[in-house]
Amino acid sequence: MIGSSSAQFRGCGRTGLGDSRVEPWSPSSFTDAGYMSTTVLRVRGFRLYFFSREETRMHIHVYHADGEAKFWLEPVVEVAANYGLNSTRLGEATSIIEEHLDEIRSAWAKHFPGGN
Repeated sequence: MIGSSSAQFRGCGRTGLGDSRVEPWSPSSFTDAGYMSTTVLRVRGFRLYFFSREETRMHIHVYHADGEAKFWLEPVVEVAANYGLNSTRLGEATSIIEEHLDEIRSAWAKHFPGGN
């Protein structure tokens, strides 16, 4: 959420994950293995991002040093795939997504105008 001390949105610079400055998402992308990847949020050691050329169902990818996962955002937040995150990390990621769901949905709408 805007004003949250634990979040860092894309565009805040490289000031650390615990930075208290939070700015809204901006469409800044980079190439990652042939796909365009946009970071939506960095919070508590997690990076939440979209791939530009992927399925149309609303979802978000989550990266942590311990592993990665993909979460569906609708109809409810749920794990779609998990690659190495233990149940504690999955729970943390789920909580982060739920806490920032409005911002993530807004970023999705900006990144995928008209759906995907």
